[in-house]
Amino acid sequence: MNKSRPSAQAAAGLLRTAMILVLCTLAILLHSLPVHAAPGTSGFDHLSTGFPLEGAHINTDCSNCHVRGIFKGTPRECALCHGQGSRMSGSAKPADHIQTLNMCEDCHSDRVWTPLVRFDHNQVTGSCASCHNGTIATGKTPNHIASSNTCDDCHGTSAWIPARFDHSGVSGSCASCHNGSTATGKHARHVTSSNSCDDCHTTNAWTPANFDHSGVTGSCSSCHNGSTAQGKNTRHIQTTSLCESCHRISSWAPVMRVDHADVLGSCASCHNGTTAPGKTSNHITSGNTCDDCHTTNAWTPANFDHASVSGSCSSCHNGSTAEGKNTRHIQTTNLCENCHRNNSWIPVTRVDHADVLGTCASCHNGTTAPGKTPNHIASGNSCDDCHTTNAWTPAVFDHASVTATCSSCHNGTTAEGKNARHIQTTNLCEDCHRNSSWLPVIRVDHADVLGTCASCHNGTTAQGKTPNHIASGNTCDDCHTTNAWIPAVFDHINVSPGSCTSCHNGSTAQGKNATHLLTSAQCDECHSTIGWVPASFNHDQVTGSCSSCHNGSTAEGKPSSHFITSLQCDECHTSRRWLPLDFRHSSAAYPGDHRANPTCTDCHGGNSQTATWPAPAFQPDCAACHASDYVPSEHDNQSVSENRDCASSSCHEDSPRHSVFNTDWET
Repeated sequence: MNKSRPSAQAAAGLLRTAMILVLCTLAILLHSLPVHAAPGTSGFDHLSTGFPLEGAHINTDCSNCHVRGIFKGTPRECALCHGQGSRMSGSAKPADHIQTLNMCEDCHSDRVWTPLVRFDHNQVTGSCASCHNGTIATGKTPNHIASSNTCDDCHGTSAWIPARFDHSGVSGSCASCHNGSTATGKHARHVTSSNSCDDCHTTNAWTPANFDHSGVTGSCSSCHNGSTAQGKNTRHIQTTSLCESCHRISSWAPVMRVDHADVLGSCASCHNGTTAPGKTSNHITSGNTCDDCHTTNAWTPANFDHASVSGSCSSCHNGSTAEGKNTRHIQTTNLCENCHRNNSWIPVTRVDHADVLGTCASCHNGTTAPGKTPNHIASGNSCDDCHTTNAWTPAVFDHASVTATCSSCHNGTTAEGKNARHIQTTNLCEDCHRNSSWLPVIRVDHADVLGTCASCHNGTTAQGKTPNHIASGNTCDDCHTTNAWIPAVFDHINVSPGSCTSCHNGSTAQGKNATHLLTSAQCDECHSTIGWVPASFNHDQVTGSCSSCHNGSTAEGKPSSHFITSLQCDECHTSRRWLPLDFRHSSAAYPGDHRANPTCTDCHGGNSQTATWPAPAFQPDCAACHASDYVPSEHDNQSVSENRDCASSSCHEDSPRHSVFNTDWET
């Protein structure tokens, strides 16, 4: 089965092809039969002549074309048979036929003249309106636009529409057609303009348009907003939307002018040296508000406005860039504006003394500016010590510049002087008073006081001695300084001798401290008026014993080698010095003074009050010490016991010194 199916399909295809060939052959034969032979003919094949008989020619008698049986030379063109004066009997163009060429077949069929099978306007030799006049052929309708009668300016020969409109033939205005009804009018987004479409548009198409701004009735920005038409780019300067103020209608650039009235930004936003010319390198230091000085017409001439100058005056007014200070100008800083107006040098608005570099007197000398009047007080030339820069008066008087003495003014005439209650002083007012006010006084300079202390310090004029003041004279400065009452350098000269304790009692003034030795003496017995120590000690007024002080703590005591005794110091020593000793034996057992002046230890061998007797049996007689020295032969051979008291013999005397006639015996 698979092998038989392709054979069946091939057979069917061959059958269809054969049937199509048969049908085509029959069609050709049937179509050629009436053409090749005319009715009543013997079947002459007219096609062989090269002019097939078609349409009305099929039934036309041969003689109508072959006049007098002449076949050769029979014309083949329509106009040669169907023309006026033709020898053929074919109907010719009537007199009212439109003006055309003679190519009948271009419009008519070969069967009948009318209706036309087509109309070939290429054969028409007259104007459009010669036919299309509403009679011969369809003319312009009542609602046809106002135009000339040359139809082919707009319409084609195939049909009225679509029309290729040729505006050159239009006699009405654009808006008479382009009103949105007859023809396309301005759409809703159309720029606001007049109705003269041809101001911008061509007759070929709406776009591209050669825009004519003269017909625009709206503002520039109504179109040039970046949507309808190109608007301001990102680099455009800040302005209003009045494009026409600067731009031409033919091109954005170059601008015909810059109308600064429409600029919204500051001058410097354009005149920055990039967008537009900025300040030159030698331009004065100023703000960026160009219109403070310049106009929008040109940079120069400039109406200079100093308000925008950011630099100092001298940066311009230096004698080079602009007029500077002349040789007669007073010595000042370069801040011109502090004194001068910016429209004229003189008159000056003021003199700002803060900018004056010279001294007051360099101007106020009576020539350059008013100086001191003849009755001016004697003072230095620093006017500003007293006067302000606003006016001479009122003056805040500064005594620092006064060169004369106070009393030269404060004499009760020129200025207020000392009143009747004033203390007796010199005339140096400034020593006590401020220069701003008499009271309160800043101090009392006692060096200028002419009276005594008590003439003021009497408890009335000035503070006097208080009730608890020590008894003293009235010469205050003996103790007190002129700065303050205390601390006082006390002068004891005016204090009565022996009255120290009237002050130094521990209340009024420092008294004896707890460790002070017992004494009834007044302070001045030992102490000076300069200081407590060193003291010149007077033992006469000491009420205590010597040892109450000379105990090794309060005062020097007995050294370790001192004679062992319970006696007080003054038994042996004086109150002036320790040596020499001044001891006198008062005991009845004392044998008296010795010529040899023996030392204490010669008798007191133990260095104490107890005497060490060599021969205690003979005490207290001389033999108690001198028994070993006794020579009986020298004493009539008497025993020592018999002569134990040497002083009672005629040989040895008692006090004040022993007397030994026999010089061989040493005593």
